[in-house]
Amino acid sequence: MQVAVWDTYVTKKDGTIMHFDIIVPAEITDATIIYDYGRDYLKSKNQEGQPLTAHECQFCHVEQVRTEWQNEIKEKGVFIYEMENCK
Repeated sequence: MQVAVWDTYVTKKDGTIMHFDIIVPAEITDATIIYDYGRDYLKSKNQEGQPLTAHECQFCHVEQVRTEWQNEIKEKGVFIYEMENCK
């Protein structure tokens, strides 16, 4: 399975920057769907209401799905790869 990686940087309520990737099946190209996944993730981190638009989230590349992402993508349609300040 090919997946699309959307590189995302969101300013948290405390002013720090969260960096995470939104990873979806490559067939999903509608940015609105991607942003909705990102907003759901932000809500789960108590960061709801923070801006998430083309300014914060951009398509990066397509790659082969990694084993550790596959089940979550099949179940939820998305995998969020946390990189910086996501806790």
